Amino acid sequence: MSSLTSSFVDNYNSVQFLFIRSKLHCSKTLGTKLPGVKLRFSPASKFRVFCESKTQELQIRKCSPLLEKASLPNNGSVVSNEWKAVPDIWRTSAEKYGDRVALVDPYHDPPSTMTYKQLEQEILDFSEGLRVLGIMPDEKLALFADNSSRWLVADQGIMATGAINVVRGSRSSVEELLVIYNHSDSVGLVVDNPEFFNRLAGTFQSKAKMRFVVLLWGEKSCLSNGETESVPIFSFKEILELGRESRVARTDSHNASYKYEAISSDDVATLVYTSGTTGNPKGVMLTHNNLLHQIRNLWVIVPAEPGDRFLSMLPTWHAYERACEYFIFTRGIEQVYTTVRNLKDDLRHYQPHYLIAVPLVYETLYSGIQKQINTSSTARKLMALTFIKVSLAYMELKRIYEGLCLTRDPKQPSFILSMLDYLSARILAAILWPVHVLANKLVYQKIRSAIGISKAGTTGGGSMPMHIDKFFEAIGVKLQNGYGLTESAPVIAGRLPHRNVLGSVGHPIQQTEFKIIDSETNEVLPPGSKGIVKARGPQVMKGYYKNPSATRQALDEDGWLNTGDIGWLAPHHSAGRSRQCGGVLVLEGRAKDTIVLSTGENVEPLEIEEAAMRSSLIQQIVVIGQDQRRLAAIIVPNKDEVLLAAKDSSIVDADASDIGKDKMARLLYEELRKWTSECSFQVGPILIINEPFTIDSGLMTPTMKIRRDKVVDKYKKEIANLYK
Repeated sequence: MSSLTSSFVDNYNSVQFLFIRSKLHCSKTLGTKLPGVKLRFSPASKFRVFCESKTQELQIRKCSPLLEKASLPNNGSVVSNEWKAVPDIWRTSAEKYGDRVALVDPYHDPPSTMTYKQLEQEILDFSEGLRVLGIMPDEKLALFADNSSRWLVADQGIMATGAINVVRGSRSSVEELLVIYNHSDSVGLVVDNPEFFNRLAGTFQSKAKMRFVVLLWGEKSCLSNGETESVPIFSFKEILELGRESRVARTDSHNASYKYEAISSDDVATLVYTSGTTGNPKGVMLTHNNLLHQIRNLWVIVPAEPGDRFLSMLPTWHAYERACEYFIFTRGIEQVYTTVRNLKDDLRHYQPHYLIAVPLVYETLYSGIQKQINTSSTARKLMALTFIKVSLAYMELKRIYEGLCLTRDPKQPSFILSMLDYLSARILAAILWPVHVLANKLVYQKIRSAIGISKAGTTGGGSMPMHIDKFFEAIGVKLQNGYGLTESAPVIAGRLPHRNVLGSVGHPIQQTEFKIIDSETNEVLPPGSKGIVKARGPQVMKGYYKNPSATRQALDEDGWLNTGDIGWLAPHHSAGRSRQCGGVLVLEGRAKDTIVLSTGENVEPLEIEEAAMRSSLIQQIVVIGQDQRRLAAIIVPNKDEVLLAAKDSSIVDADASDIGKDKMARLLYEELRKWTSECSFQVGPILIINEPFTIDSGLMTPTMKIRRDKVVDKYKKEIANLYK
């Protein structure tokens, strides 16, 4: 390594590090580091570390009180037996599950399998290694990386120092990551691998201030020349080694130079950036208490047991995947990291008890099953389709007599009619039951074996299409849809295993309240009435970082979070086919502009609409696609301009007075693709309507803004046909 000098500057001390061929010498006080202690790497290391502090005054050190219980002074002021911060869960899990496998990471180099004890120790070492580098409580550290065992160690190691991690994946653009890094006031960068850092380095070196960079995977030798001149770079293993040496030294010094403070449950644990309707990123401040609420309460939705296996494929930085992972690691499970490419094989190989995914994954599995059935012999295809048809009817009847059928009608059903409905459903279901059992033995067992999910598939990030829901129910694969936002850490509702109401997103989880309000009057609406969904509970964010105006728009003085979603609460019935549905939440779209596709991707339609409106052929347009795989558009054409363009292109004769619907659709589609080609997302199918959106029709506001929810509601049937 060539000689170089770099400076670390933090809010407390100026630390100069001299990198020479074989050592890193700390010539000044290293923040709150080790008084009178020398740290050395093993002789096999590339360099050794010497840190000598001349400061003898007590240093403030924030810690995760239960996680670091063994190394804290037993004075009763900091030591705790309860979870105060998210990293505290690892001490509990290590004590309960010890040598049980916690995670399997087969697709990184090297592949890794870690027990609960090993995971706890790596988190402690990584945390201490960051302290050696000078990370202070409440400072921000950007964690830009994808799913892996080391992501989890880094995430929890950062939190355990009392610092705040700022998370994002490697697929985001360099510009977006730079905005997030600078807006969050991050002081350092933890990245996935050298290739990813090489992509960031040029922009970040000139436009961001970095005290250091940590590579989770790969070797520093893979870094581009010239990209490492101005900032020290450490490998994951070097951070662990720094931490181990420091922990030993701290134990030998009897902690005499530290004043310990416990991380508060109200302290911010992480910043997760999400896009608003304007497209500007907003940093959601989630506290330790927000995340601990999820950890303590998700068992009601997913009653995982020690030894259960989960398959993880969603981005770990996403609030949904993240909260689920924290929770399941307190239950003694084994988690396997997979990828979209390897999902099909891993489902068959690992046979997970649970899969956490978005609706698109289950849609893909459904399509694969349908394709396999349709390519079978005529006899097998006929048998399978007949069995599925019978099973769908059987499950429909079963939902009736179990009281799991949704309704918006608040009127209580007649007891006598309810009993007749119940008895007829039981009788008809009993007739179909033998065929359903036979289908299970001959067909469904093979399908379930190929899918591999033995207990439940959990899904969030969008509504589950009803035909997908019903199909998997019929073949014996339980799907549990949930609902939440990044701003609520994220889960606020979920379908319960014993009350899995199809078509809904379930009941509010514990300590969570819902109310439905009128968007114009702000009045609370009764069950069955559709309006804006508001939620309140311990999981609701602290606010948006450095954005008080956006915080005030999202959170009111009483702590109610405006979700921006339109929905209704099912009325409570004491009898009848809906008696078990009372209180479940049903979503029917979004009041705010952001569209969430079934892939989990957020789309801001305004960009596409503004680009499309540059065309003289398009009079009005509404981009749609909530909970769908791709975008579509409802277009009001400018008929005169369309006819003129058709004549110019010789699509119709020069003396034509009209243009056919199919020709108009092709022309408008080509026009739309032309004007939106540079947008982030492309529009698929289009729906052409003749009547423009007006104030009188209720499809526009008095300020001439299109009411998206009203438009979607009016053309609900046409939109459904569009996506078929």
